[in-house]
Amino acid sequence: MGETNPMTHEWLQGEFLVSTDPDRLQMDVVHGYLSTSYWATGITREVLARAIANSIPFGLYHNGRQVGFARAVTDRATFAYFADVFVLETHRGRGLAQWMVDCALRHPELGGLRNWVLATRDAHELYRRAGYAPLRFPDRWMQRHGAHYDGASGRGPSVTTEHSKNHTERS
Repeated sequence: MGETNPMTHEWLQGEFLVSTDPDRLQMDVVHGYLSTSYWATGITREVLARAIANSIPFGLYHNGRQVGFARAVTDRATFAYFADVFVLETHRGRGLAQWMVDCALRHPELGGLRNWVLATRDAHELYRRAGYAPLRFPDRWMQRHGAHYDGASGRGPSVTTEHSKNHTERS
């Protein structure tokens, strides 16, 4: 193993390693899985790389080969959104996803956060065991769906609202 970044954190469990070192990520594995997942179908490699660069990544490795991934999108002070969690099918059923979630929750920069949120279609029990529960006040949460775009250009969809029209006219 090479030298790790001083801000990197690692946890060992037998032959398995969880690491936050972004240089260790095997992007072919991560992109290959996520681009066919139900939540990130078609994500480009460029958009994924930017998402990871602005998150704390958690790579799961077995004997140096990447077998899982997750990331925390966070301000490192009060809030984190846990996203893109997966363990390759060949390594499921060993408690590795639960361990990866636990590692994220124990991360020194994330341990004292006031709120963690996530979205899942099919892994509620996994997250329940880690202390997650349905939103306490779901009526206080809102979501804005952005238009689909490739993201590689850095230009998102044009947003035109009454407020932005008025703001532009007064400028």
